[in-house]
Amino acid sequence: MTTHKLETPISEEVVRNLRVGDTVYITGTILTARDQAHQRAVNLHNQGKSLPLDLEGMVIFHCGPLVRKKNRGWEVIAAGPTTSSRIEPFQAEFIEAFKTRIIVGKGGMGARTAEAMKKFGAIYCEFTGGAAVLAAKLVKKVKGVKWLDLGVPEALWMLEVEKFGPLVVTIDSYGNNLYEQVAKKVEQKKPIIYRKLGIVP
Repeated sequence: MTTHKLETPISEEVVRNLRVGDTVYITGTILTARDQAHQRAVNLHNQGKSLPLDLEGMVIFHCGPLVRKKNRGWEVIAAGPTTSSRIEPFQAEFIEAFKTRIIVGKGGMGARTAEAMKKFGAIYCEFTGGAAVLAAKLVKKVKGVKWLDLGVPEALWMLEVEKFGPLVVTIDSYGNNLYEQVAKKVEQKKPIIYRKLGIVP
C-alpha cells in the first residue's frame, strides 16, 4: 500500500500504477457530479453534442455540495460524498465517453463500472462519509459552476482543491475490488466466530 500525491489532469498511465488499498491525495481541479449530471452528460454525448467542460483526465466527485454566495463567487460549506450506487446506471458509459480517471464517492460501485474502469483506465476511491466539513476545508476555490438549472446539489461544480483526501483506492484498473475482498474474508471467518460463540447457523 502506497501513498500517492497527484495533480490534475491525471493520465491513464498514472492511474494504472495505483492499486487497491493505496492512499491518494489530489491537488488541482475536481468536478462534482451526481446522477442527474451524469445522465445529462451521457445523453448529450449520445446526441453528438459537446459538454461545457473537457472531462478527460478529470476527477469526478459524487457530491452535492452545500454552498453559499460570497462576494461575487461561491463558498463551499460542506462537501460530503454521495452514495455512489445512485450513479451506477450511468457511470460505465460516462467513463468510456469522457475518459475520466478517478471517481470519488462512498459505498462502492457495481461490476459494470468496475469493468469499464479496467477497460478504459480509471479507479474508484472512497472518501470518508460524515467528513463533509473536512472536505470543504480542502476546497481552496470554486472555479465555476455549470448546469445550475438542475439545482445546486446536482450541478457541475468545479472546485480547486489542495491535497484532497485521504482517498482510499477501493476499485482499481485491474479489476481488484476492496469491497469484495473484505466480504470474502468475512465469509471465511464466519464459521470460526460462530463456533466461538456457540452458534449453529
